[in-house]
Amino acid sequence: MNLNLLKTLRSNISQVMIGNERTMQLITTALLAKGHVLLEDVPGTGKTVLAKSLARSIQAQFGRVQFTPDLLPSDVTGLNYFDSKKGEFVFREGPVFCNILLTDEINRATPKTQSSLLECMAEGQVTVDGKTRILEEPFFVIATQNPLETLGTFPLPEAQMDRFLMRIGMEDMSQNQELLMIERFLVDEPLTSLESICTKEELVKLQAQCREIYIHHDLLKYITEIVHATRKHPKIMQGVSPRGTLAFVRAAQGFAMTEGRGYVVPEDIKNVAVPVLSHRLTLAVPAEGIRYEEEIIREVLSFAKVPVEEWERFPGTPLNN
Repeated sequence: MNLNLLKTLRSNISQVMIGNERTMQLITTALLAKGHVLLEDVPGTGKTVLAKSLARSIQAQFGRVQFTPDLLPSDVTGLNYFDSKKGEFVFREGPVFCNILLTDEINRATPKTQSSLLECMAEGQVTVDGKTRILEEPFFVIATQNPLETLGTFPLPEAQMDRFLMRIGMEDMSQNQELLMIERFLVDEPLTSLESICTKEELVKLQAQCREIYIHHDLLKYITEIVHATRKHPKIMQGVSPRGTLAFVRAAQGFAMTEGRGYVVPEDIKNVAVPVLSHRLTLAVPAEGIRYEEEIIREVLSFAKVPVEEWERFPGTPLNN
């Protein structure tokens, strides 16, 4: 496995993005684990720039959809139209036929349009008028929504939320970081000069290698203990689903890979627990904001017994430098 490629990828994105190291690591984790990301943050925090930087860095086709209440499912997936010159119906591909798709303000579209992404995210394919078309790998969705604005929005249904591997937010900039951003963007547009350092084929290989990251049986047991604790918690009506458990494992493998290891340690599991699990909870009593759900996951982690072992002794060697 090529650790240098992962380091170079994040370093390349850092030429455009200021700060947000943890956010970039989590997004890279989701990309390696073949998951999708829901970015919850206010407008103007760099979500679009981050998605474009990632697409440029891996030589991938970038697509973007601005979700609005009048957006139709066919505006996302594509449609068949009659070509009078050819005398037949022709399929026009929608924006989902790309490698990295940014869906801006996903909660502004109707549930019918939101659900048009379900098949794409879950199965990597699109079905229109009974015909199924396979999406090219890699296929990665970064969806955004504003957690503070609720007027004129349609909350994502649980089935849709469960399809996102992670829910994360952009990090706040320090004053020095914001000053550096101004200086960097004052004269030039760094995004236009960003070079590709990874091909789509190399990324697909990395995704396959991510599945081979070793995770000890005791750590799998640790993961199931955390998941089952969410199902028994008095403040949670519905805990993490079995799909969420599998997502938890894949995310831990991906995070270990970004750390340059061929095996998972407990810290990997702790680092991905909140972004992977918090959006999968249904609270017994609705609470304002997303922080409460995150606090519950942190509480569950604090009570779960962490297994102790020399994890490096087991199969799964450090990645090649």
